[in-house]
Amino acid sequence: MAINRLTVSMSPHDHGKDSVKKIMFGVVLAMIPALLVSVYYFGLDAIRVNLIAIASCIFFEWLIQKFLLKGKTTIVDGSAIVTGMLLAFNVPSNLPWWIIVIGSLVAIGIAKMTFGGLGNNPFNPALVGRVFLLISFPVQMTSWPKVSVLNFAMTDATTGATPLAIVKEGLKNGETFSSIMNNMPHSYTDMFIGQMGGSLGEISAAALILGGLFMLFRKIISWHIPVSIIGTVAIFTGILYGIDPDKFANPLFHILTGGMLLGAIFMATDMVTSPMTHKGMLVFGVGIGVITVLIRVWGAYPEGMSFAILIMNAFVPLINKGFKPERFGEKIKK
Repeated sequence: MAINRLTVSMSPHDHGKDSVKKIMFGVVLAMIPALLVSVYYFGLDAIRVNLIAIASCIFFEWLIQKFLLKGKTTIVDGSAIVTGMLLAFNVPSNLPWWIIVIGSLVAIGIAKMTFGGLGNNPFNPALVGRVFLLISFPVQMTSWPKVSVLNFAMTDATTGATPLAIVKEGLKNGETFSSIMNNMPHSYTDMFIGQMGGSLGEISAAALILGGLFMLFRKIISWHIPVSIIGTVAIFTGILYGIDPDKFANPLFHILTGGMLLGAIFMATDMVTSPMTHKGMLVFGVGIGVITVLIRVWGAYPEGMSFAILIMNAFVPLINKGFKPERFGEKIKK
């Protein structure tokens, strides 16, 4: 009896070693340094926020897939964990638990599962959750606890403004940037290591850069989006600072404060909601950088990274259409 040894299947036939699970847990590992820094400065509240956000995201994804979509559950692929951690990284450490749960429901239920789950969502789920909470609960989302090294008591801490908010308010009141910085309670060194007010995961530039380098080494992300965002912000703010150093903050301040590095390294590089080609990624990053500076300098909010990423997420289909990847085997045009 002849045995049919010919197997016919759809392309591609070349498989890599990467998987969704491997990539997602690689991102989780990259976020560990920023998580440890947040615990160091915000204590048990940092752990509380992360655990509630992660557990809520996993639960809502399982619940929706099990009882509404009635399909295979994918909570073991790590994507819900990443969404939960990123959501936690974008909120204050003293945020009430029920607001975190609402943010998780919006991130998973509206931004992710409504479009069919991982791979189909046009907007970054964690950022959708964060912006929804910012608009719905502006007081709680902008009450920043002051950093207190190794404070493991979960109590109502005194609050203080972030460096971005301090500069924004000072410039609005007619103060010069140099005078604001002279009275600033945080130095550039503090901003680099994380000793300043802000959301859990955005305070330490050093920890975020370390995580970014890890993802670059593991080839989870490429340099195009982070470099184009940071470079655009540096050039744009550098021009403004050169025109009038009294009315505009310098590029170093813009890069080290707020959600600049968190957004550039971990949020904008999301594979699902970013362009496919390197040229498209550069356009994507430049757009995010420009919009972020416009909001920070002339907008009502002191921070604009979240809005900028979501706006550019909407343009990704157009960017992909304009910068299509070359087909395999296609002759390169000279």
